[in-house]
Amino acid sequence: MEEISIEKLRELPKDSYQLIDIRDEGLILYGMIPGAAHISLEELEEGAEEKIASIAADKTLIFYCEIGRKSREIDDLPCLAGRHCLSLEGGYVGYIRAGISSEEDQQEKQKKAEESIRKKYHKQLFTPFAKACKTYELINEGDHIAVCISGGKDSMLMAKLFQEIQRHKKVNFDLTFLVMDPGYNEANRKLIESNAKALGIPITIFESDIFDAVDTIEKSPCYLCARMRRGYLYSKAKELGCNKIALGHHYDDVIETILMGMLYGAQVQTMMPKLHSTNFEGMELIRPLYLVRESDICAWRDYNELHFLQCACHFTDTCTTCHEDGTTSSKRLETKKLIAQLKEINPFVEANIFKSVENVNLATVIAYKKDGVKHYFTEEY
Repeated sequence: MEEISIEKLRELPKDSYQLIDIRDEGLILYGMIPGAAHISLEELEEGAEEKIASIAADKTLIFYCEIGRKSREIDDLPCLAGRHCLSLEGGYVGYIRAGISSEEDQQEKQKKAEESIRKKYHKQLFTPFAKACKTYELINEGDHIAVCISGGKDSMLMAKLFQEIQRHKKVNFDLTFLVMDPGYNEANRKLIESNAKALGIPITIFESDIFDAVDTIEKSPCYLCARMRRGYLYSKAKELGCNKIALGHHYDDVIETILMGMLYGAQVQTMMPKLHSTNFEGMELIRPLYLVRESDICAWRDYNELHFLQCACHFTDTCTTCHEDGTTSSKRLETKKLIAQLKEINPFVEANIFKSVENVNLATVIAYKKDGVKHYFTEEY
């Protein structure tokens, strides 16, 4: 399929074409190009005649995937017969990279993003953030917190919320906004730096060779990468005088983890709001987005016209299987869909999943583990 560059696309009248995102549902959660429709590659291959027919016949269909490879190869599909089709050069990643703004635009973005946290999204974002910090005692007097930024929507918002709560001066604590470069290519690192600058986040970047270390690993490279990242972050944070690292896992991550543990791991467990490090004495891990919903994070991102990469590693540009905590997006997406289906029947299902690990009745549990030791109900029967 013939390609069209971002520059050429911007020259076209907006009513002359329709952008179509062919990525899977797991990836579009990280953002879409404004005005694009979503028709997955799987749908197109199975025949999406009705969806294609619903787009005016005189419009050019411009398809894009993550980096532009898959969208170049779909011009021979039967459902596209007779239509003028193009592939967006560089895909969604290319679109994001092309959108790096000027310094003047960056100042406006920072102002708008901060005002939206204080006003439009205060109840959805700042209130649950502050509640989690208070309920789970995540911030204490004299803390020095390393806010770990991967470059995605969750960690970037977390950084802004930390800045906002620090403004309130109810507790005295210090922040270091820590970015680890595990081997990003130049364009991806530049995007993370640009987004941080646009949002007024003074990042500290350090480098590691994690990508090189896991590049040749065939089995679970994303899981190994996630584990190694955390170790490097702990180590650097401690070197900088921090006593805590903050990660950007949110409410939806928590309930998905609970359900995935049952369905795939045969265990009842949750993603804890804070943990003592087992390998770095005196260090803690905290998750201040614990009560923040992903849909609200996405709404804030889209309202402020911010664009982030899902994963900035050099070999997962073409991989849709990685997730921040090393689990596969396919399992996460499957669990996410299951929760959505259950919610149609019971609107309280998400809250019930979350609360289920707060209401464990040990008198009705056959066995449980504590400090690595398994205990059966027969011990006290």
